[in-house]
Amino acid sequence: MKKQILTILSAAATLAACAADADWKIEAARVDTMTRYVGATAANGEIGIRLGRNPMEVENVYCASLVADGSAIDVSRLLTSINPFGLKFISKDGSGLVAAEVDQTIDMRRAVHSSEMSYPGIKVTYEVRALRSLPHAGMVRVGVSADRPVDFFVVNRHEVPSAYGDNAKADRRVIGVEGGKLSMNRSAAPFNGGKETVVVMSAFAADGSGLTPVSPDTLRVSLGKGQQVAFDLFGVICTSSEYRDPWNEAERQLIYALREGGDRLIGKHEGLWADLWKNEVSAGGDEELTRQARFALYNIYSNLLSGSRRSLAPLGLTGPGYFGHIFWDAETWMYPVVLYLNPGLAKDMINYRVDGLDAARVRARAHGYRGAMFPWEADVRGEESTPTFALTGPLEHHITADVANAAWDYFEATSDTLWLREEGYPLIKDCADFWASRAVRNLDGSYSIRNVVGADEYAVSVDDNAFTNGAARRNLRVAALAAAVCGRPADPMWKAVADNLRFITMDNGVTAEYDGYAGQMIKQADVNLLAYPLDVITDPRQIRRDLDYYSQRLDRKHGPAMARSVLAVLYNRIGDRDEAMRQLEMSYRPHLRAPFGVFAETPANNNCYFLTGAGAFLQALIEIFPQN
Repeated sequence: MKKQILTILSAAATLAACAADADWKIEAARVDTMTRYVGATAANGEIGIRLGRNPMEVENVYCASLVADGSAIDVSRLLTSINPFGLKFISKDGSGLVAAEVDQTIDMRRAVHSSEMSYPGIKVTYEVRALRSLPHAGMVRVGVSADRPVDFFVVNRHEVPSAYGDNAKADRRVIGVEGGKLSMNRSAAPFNGGKETVVVMSAFAADGSGLTPVSPDTLRVSLGKGQQVAFDLFGVICTSSEYRDPWNEAERQLIYALREGGDRLIGKHEGLWADLWKNEVSAGGDEELTRQARFALYNIYSNLLSGSRRSLAPLGLTGPGYFGHIFWDAETWMYPVVLYLNPGLAKDMINYRVDGLDAARVRARAHGYRGAMFPWEADVRGEESTPTFALTGPLEHHITADVANAAWDYFEATSDTLWLREEGYPLIKDCADFWASRAVRNLDGSYSIRNVVGADEYAVSVDDNAFTNGAARRNLRVAALAAAVCGRPADPMWKAVADNLRFITMDNGVTAEYDGYAGQMIKQADVNLLAYPLDVITDPRQIRRDLDYYSQRLDRKHGPAMARSVLAVLYNRIGDRDEAMRQLEMSYRPHLRAPFGVFAETPANNNCYFLTGAGAFLQALIEIFPQN
């Protein structure tokens, strides 16, 4: 135990002395004096724990299965969980102890968020992990070193969001198990109109000298000068969305964590992260850029869970923005990086769409089309959840092609013919059938796709949007390729429509974003996506014309990060590395928020961690800096 304590208390100093490990750490010194602070999240694909600037502060906790259904006045959304990880130091007279000199560190290699801080007479280390090895659980490890005799209480009281009102119930219980008794802190609350329940449990693991359990939620710490001690807090979140009996399941998982012990769980956690990091990213000898790239990948990995058949929302489990819905962001911006580095996790992402195919078929029929029509904002069931005030839901149809093209990309990357036959091809085929019925034949024999919103969401209800038509063309062509692999006949309409979709060129030789486009400001890259990732435009001269034109029309303040990443890729491909590097810088640096470099969606906002932009940034970095 003493050896373990010494290891905990000296961890930061040991890691700082190792240059290799230092490259994997992001440090924020004296965060209590900072005026700006955007917290980072420890996540494991099932739960997300967003940490705050104050000592041992957890701002919010999220659980992937804690999702409210849509209603007459709202859409499906990710809910904030009851927080089982709240800790406070309380003196014997009941007043709170005040910390100073708080330093925070994110160790990406080991996936631990840690703090070092000072209280009167004591020094404290505080580590938070969203356990990769036990995805419904998180773990807090605290080390205390006394500079003088101290006697205080550590209190773990569950923090219940106001949205649950008076419906949350709490109890503190001591249960008998083989070999002894366990003290547990439990809270539960209904959601979805009382149809479902979230159950949250926590317990201390404290067996050292100087530690005395007082109650399930209170631990007494009594130390003499020079003494050291450490303890763990485990928290588990289960919902009836995943378990028919979340009450007992949460309790069973907590018992398992307590019996397994912190050291073994940390070992498993770090082992799983080591597997993920077998394939990582680098920017050559640029250490700062490499660290930013690792942090981007760290956040993407943190929000994926192997075997889950789930995809990625723009903010993952870092916050409630965009309600936790799944957009084209997943397939277009995050998925390519995941597929490149970890095809197993990419398979989960595309299988989420396979599981939503029946819902997409229903949606196509409801709109008068054949095949499958995927939702712009998909909920956990794969159904449309776009708020009705946003015209993207009814009109941003390119998502269907984005999904199909991602499915084909998975096959091309893995040669998994069995998956293609059983799961991929039905999806790709139905998406192609949608476009064959969605396109309208013109008098000159060409085909148009009318009344859409493209990648540039500033342009609403336009005809022949460049990206939509380009994505649809690729979907139609890969459907024929997939049919050949699977020994199935290809619909002749797929080729007829693909070969004759309209792409409009303006008088200056630039590809028009849509029919009638006249130089308006754009939200993000649209035409440029024809060159990357679609490969519809391959002539370097045309790529240059389109780049130089549309790069000047991007909304610099409110446009998301992805556009600059696309431009970086393309400038690099046509041999303009200087401009590629400039665009790469613009794709991430204005979006980083202090103190850790949390990635914001636009240069003007501070929304949690924008995984979409991180994925696009990584695509550009991998293009410019070829990986081993």
